[in-house]
Amino acid sequence: MYLRITKRKNADGTEVRYYQLAENVWNAERGHAIAKVVYNFGRADEIDHDDLRRLASSILRVVGDGSVAGDGVTIRDAWPYGVVWVVEQIWKQLGVEQILRKYAGKHKPATVTEFVRAIFAMVANRTHAPVSKLHCWEQWMRDDVFLPAAAEVDLHHLYLGMDFLENHKADVEQAIYFSMADLMNADVDLVFYDTTSLHFEIDDEDEAQQSKGDRTYRPQRKRGYSKNGRDDAPQVVIGLAVTRDGLPVRSWIFPGNTADVATVEKVKEDLRGWRLGRCVFVGDAGMTSEDNRRTLALGGGKYILGAKMRAGDEVTTEVLARQGRYHEVRDNLRVKEVVVGDGERRRRYVVCHNPDEAARQGEHRRKLVAQLEAEIAAMKASTSKHSKRVCTLLASSRYARYLRETSGGKLRIDRAAVAEAARYDGKWVITSNDDTLTAEDLALGYKQLEQEHNNRGLSRAA
Repeated sequence: MYLRITKRKNADGTEVRYYQLAENVWNAERGHAIAKVVYNFGRADEIDHDDLRRLASSILRVVGDGSVAGDGVTIRDAWPYGVVWVVEQIWKQLGVEQILRKYAGKHKPATVTEFVRAIFAMVANRTHAPVSKLHCWEQWMRDDVFLPAAAEVDLHHLYLGMDFLENHKADVEQAIYFSMADLMNADVDLVFYDTTSLHFEIDDEDEAQQSKGDRTYRPQRKRGYSKNGRDDAPQVVIGLAVTRDGLPVRSWIFPGNTADVATVEKVKEDLRGWRLGRCVFVGDAGMTSEDNRRTLALGGGKYILGAKMRAGDEVTTEVLARQGRYHEVRDNLRVKEVVVGDGERRRRYVVCHNPDEAARQGEHRRKLVAQLEAEIAAMKASTSKHSKRVCTLLASSRYARYLRETSGGKLRIDRAAVAEAARYDGKWVITSNDDTLTAEDLALGYKQLEQEHNNRGLSRAA
């Protein structure tokens, strides 16, 4: 509990303050603590401060004076410690320092100690307020948190630590994963895999291979499809595999021009030999290709993949067109199983439908069509030429899909395209080769991929 001060302005502009006895109570719906007023003392200018002192004295007589500072002692600085403390406890329980020292090998013990501390500082920084290595060393470690263990760490120790992790990345990740799986009894029957992009504020791409020691690195910073809206900047693609609880399994870095589908074979190969039990690979539609399905199925491997929905393909012409009853899984999720082909060509699909999302998408499209109808009507009523406006609308990714152009250069609403788009409202399709999982299990497993992506904030973590 604490003494809370609230303020209110009168009509004449004067300010009135009130004293309240309050406590912070966690509000699960809002996701944060809110102040709960226990007692109102009233207006500050009407309260005798001696009464408050007597109240404080009476409380101290009961609980004792817990102050440790003597008279004349003032607080000069204060640093946040909560995040660092939590990271430190997890670091110890996972035995990360012992793992790092195990692979340090030829390095001198004193050097190992410094870069282990540097790595811990960088990990703590990523969980608290991610900044550059230079900013982390210059300010964050010294001014923003309480981190006395890193007092002797120099900037070059941070870069030395990064070099060490690069050289031993696979071994360190595997050792930490095994430690985490044992400590937290991790459920690894499903492994979720997703990618994001991380851009660099530079003008030029990496052009040539670079060598360091006995290693050769291919160009990594390349322009490609950006998932954070920075197609103008060179980037890298980051892949991350996690458990159904969001616990990390392993990470990868690919050149920035790598398509999602081109990463799957490397991921499957690298995870071979890990103690993942009965593992089902879960990936979004960006991972789906015939080659990837074959790769994932090798050795009896199982997968759940999002299916691409393109006009004229198997999903749109056969799967979505197949009649059948949906089964309710939970609020706003219905599923329908569809099997296409026989024998080796048999493919199992699950059509998922969210009625609320379907209504939202339908209303959004209705508004777009209404805007287009108004625009076309205005163009008809005008005597000026509209070739520029016509070109603008046809070039728009927002409007063009619902338009058609007549032989005379006039615009009309493409009613067939509007009806076709309505077929997809609130729907997505997944495919799997695991017949032991029900359609409901497949839908919930894939839905969890989206949830895990949102929970870990992969697109912002870098």
